[in-house]
Amino acid sequence: MGPLEGIKLIEIAGIGPGPYCAMVLSDMGAEVIRVVRPGPDPFAPNPAGDLLSRGRRSIGVDLKHPDGVALVLDLIDRADGLFEGFRPGVMERLGLGPDPCLERNPRLVYGRMTGFGQDGPLAQAAGHDINYIALAGVLAHIGRRDQPPTPPINLIGDFGGGGLLLAFGMVCALLERVRSGKGQVVDAAMVDGAAALMTIFHSAQQSGFWSDTPGHNLIDGGAPFYDVYATADGRYVSVGSIEPQFYARLLEITGLADEDLSGQMDRDGWPRMRERLTEIFRSKTRDEWCDLMEGSDACFAPVLTMAEAREHPHNRARGTFVEIEGIAQPGPAPRFSRTPPEIARPPARGASHTDEVLTEWGFAAEDITRLRDAKAIH
Repeated sequence: MGPLEGIKLIEIAGIGPGPYCAMVLSDMGAEVIRVVRPGPDPFAPNPAGDLLSRGRRSIGVDLKHPDGVALVLDLIDRADGLFEGFRPGVMERLGLGPDPCLERNPRLVYGRMTGFGQDGPLAQAAGHDINYIALAGVLAHIGRRDQPPTPPINLIGDFGGGGLLLAFGMVCALLERVRSGKGQVVDAAMVDGAAALMTIFHSAQQSGFWSDTPGHNLIDGGAPFYDVYATADGRYVSVGSIEPQFYARLLEITGLADEDLSGQMDRDGWPRMRERLTEIFRSKTRDEWCDLMEGSDACFAPVLTMAEAREHPHNRARGTFVEIEGIAQPGPAPRFSRTPPEIARPPARGASHTDEVLTEWGFAAEDITRLRDAKAIH
């Protein structure tokens, strides 16, 4: 019942941002068929743990076999879109680049996921999330004062600037096709996507409100009222009391309202303010601070691990996390009032739906047998 119900997509299996894009589109109701190549399953013997592969059925195709390539082209005739995550030129060498695919199906939306993009001096360079966000001007601004930049987990490049923006691009092109009747190529580069996520900070820097020095700004750990503090039990809490009324509530709950502290935005007084907040938060356990501050206008939240987040009462009430065949995982997001998304199925084991999918997509039994005998499918 998701909002993309009826859309048929082909995912050329890869790692990281490509599968995340496929998961998001599948969660939203699209039928996504995952094309996997011959070889060992990296998640065997526990494919249920490969949560990025949830919701889809998978078929095994040898893309180096001419009959395998011909099969994918036949699938393209029946599809709304295809997306891949290889380096530029790989799909062309396989005979599955945009030109032959759009020739077969001019309405096809062809998504491409790379780190540096389809062109430019670094297009063929190897890289990972840390490199893409470094080049995009993101990594330099993540870190503590007088410390090297801190490599974050790969949410910004791989998943936010990569997989999520590819999914957005695919949906935009599918919507545009309603008007034009034509497909097109979506070039999603993680450098571009990560840079786009930084738009507000480019504005702030060029307006004089942001320093290039990490840990000197309002929301990068520079301000004591927007930071993380250790508690008596070695855990952590977060505060984000930027607005004056929220800052006043923070001072009230922590008992600092009557102390002789400088004004909230007096940077010369920030070291003393941080010192006092550090002392006070260390005086109680995380749970004790939750009892005092959670739900208040102090802009407070405990710093939870993934396992703790799954059990938090707010997340449980919202159904933020779900369990599929005993595996806990984040549920689909965002939510819709009329066409609720859902996880269609747990992750597939290898190429476990080849015959089923090809039959449903209109291939005759004798053709499936011929392809298997030729080792073009598995």
